[in-house]
Amino acid sequence: MKRRVSLFLTFLLFCLFCHAQEEGETYKFIRYSANTLHYDSASPRMTAFFDRWHRMAETGAGNLNIMQIGGSHVQAGVLSNTVRCRLLEASPDRIGPRGMVFPYSAAAKCNNPPDYRIHCFERMELSRCVAKEHTYPLGLCGIAVTAADTITEIQLIIPDPCADYATNRIVVFGRSDEGVVPLLRTDGRDIYPSYADPRTDRFVFNLNTAVDSFAVLLPCQPGQRFTLTGLYLDNRRDGITFSSIGVNGAAVPDYLRCRHFTRDLRILHPDAVIFGIGINDASGPNFDTAVFRRNYLQLIDSIRSVNPDCAFIFVTNNDSYRKTGRRRYSVNSNGALAREVFYRLAHDVDGAVWDQFEIMGGLKSMDHWRKAKLGRPDRVHFTAAGYRLLGNLLADALLQAYKDNPPRPVVTDTTNAATTPLPPYMP
Repeated sequence: MKRRVSLFLTFLLFCLFCHAQEEGETYKFIRYSANTLHYDSASPRMTAFFDRWHRMAETGAGNLNIMQIGGSHVQAGVLSNTVRCRLLEASPDRIGPRGMVFPYSAAAKCNNPPDYRIHCFERMELSRCVAKEHTYPLGLCGIAVTAADTITEIQLIIPDPCADYATNRIVVFGRSDEGVVPLLRTDGRDIYPSYADPRTDRFVFNLNTAVDSFAVLLPCQPGQRFTLTGLYLDNRRDGITFSSIGVNGAAVPDYLRCRHFTRDLRILHPDAVIFGIGINDASGPNFDTAVFRRNYLQLIDSIRSVNPDCAFIFVTNNDSYRKTGRRRYSVNSNGALAREVFYRLAHDVDGAVWDQFEIMGGLKSMDHWRKAKLGRPDRVHFTAAGYRLLGNLLADALLQAYKDNPPRPVVTDTTNAATTPLPPYMP
């Protein structure tokens, strides 16, 4: 018990340190006054989301499930974990399950979020949703690793200060046509699944004692394969769960091609989805805003099939540049076009916009971020310091909106709004 308290205090101090570090410096090129959530104050879905958040924070009952989904900005994990830490800092006794994670670095040359570590000494095949053809049907995570012909061990460690996410229920998502059953290795013991559901490709491990490190063992023999598509970490506690889903290079159509996206999404049943997809959709010269909007509406439909009352928060694309030659770049003006689509989408689906493009400083602002060592030389991605700054800004906007929306009477009749078909595209 003393160790758990010590880990929790370390976790809280870490969150406070990161927040204070980013808050200690301001930049003239950032438009701090634009750092807000833009939405209709009468929005029933946003109101219901904030009301659920208040009820959970005040009573300690129930879960608030938030999912962020995107490309490389999300897979990097720094921005997402900064938001996660800030939300838990605001409600330190409301730490729910860690949620969905993926062992990215079990495959070669695949980066892992820094808030958990993965060790795998065997070679695993990688399949990502950005490929035109998938060797295996992908799920919510949009990515998979496959063990073949040998026993493979994937170790997962949640280091301090996030060890308070110790889990006592672990769900392995995956499948083997040869009948390979994954095992869980913890404290030197190999554990068989408590039960398996072949319809949903889930193997569930219920533990008597919560652990902050474990290994998934895939006992493949010659000629056998097992494809792992995700891990869900549960502590069976009420509170906030913030899951981040990211695949380097992913665009909206890539997630639409994930056959088991909605099937896997049911384990999260998100109350809110923060969309960070778009930078790859708008990277080329032939960016079609009508197609972009239609693809997003299709993805939203799939999420609504799991939770009709889900709230949607759209993060506009960051300012970026295209590489046109050796050490030559041209500004990507599609960021402004995508921004208009995000505002229209928020209006269409009763959602909100966090205007990252405007907050950064608008067109050509990435130059300022790069010179301040907040943006990377490729003029698309950010440094760790840049991602932390963006994470703190997004968290500030979320927490301010939460404070600006005190508890209200529960909206009980959202059936019609939730089941009304989305409006057709109007050119």
